Amino acid sequence: MATFAFEVNGKHATVTVDDPSTPLLFILQENFQLNGPRFGCGLSQCGACTVLLDGKPIRSCVTDISSVDGHRVTSLEGLSALDGESDANGLHPIQQAFVDEQAAQCGYCLSGPILYGYAFVRDNPGASRAAIEKGVSGDLICRCCTNSRMVDAIVRYAQGANQGKEHGR
Repeated sequence: MATFAFEVNGKHATVTVDDPSTPLLFILQENFQLNGPRFGCGLSQCGACTVLLDGKPIRSCVTDISSVDGHRVTSLEGLSALDGESDANGLHPIQQAFVDEQAAQCGYCLSGPILYGYAFVRDNPGASRAAIEKGVSGDLICRCCTNSRMVDAIVRYAQGANQGKEHGR
């Protein structure tokens, strides 16, 4: 038995597991009842299991629980509290952009596109549509074929984030 302490969506957490190589995804689903990160391929290819580890997008299906000890994990559910930005519905601006652009068909993969899009815009303020398309191209894998609407949503979010900075927000 091994015990690991880390932060999940802004709250301190401790888990005890039999196997330290247990995927983080399983811990998030079973111990914390989080539905944002989902099991897709189990091979770190599809992105449905994406979470932020200390602000960086990772694939939780191939990340051992032992590697998150002492770190911060943010899932899709915790995104709105991350920057203290949310609307009346509790949505982070990038989540609202996905709603506005109707960028979700079934919604199964949304953790990947939203969290990769969020991190890309955060790390590349003022990025053009071409830069966004290139920057997230390997991370938008949607079987429902809404990839272009997902890019539209990330561009909308980037434009809104830039406007907020221009107006001192």
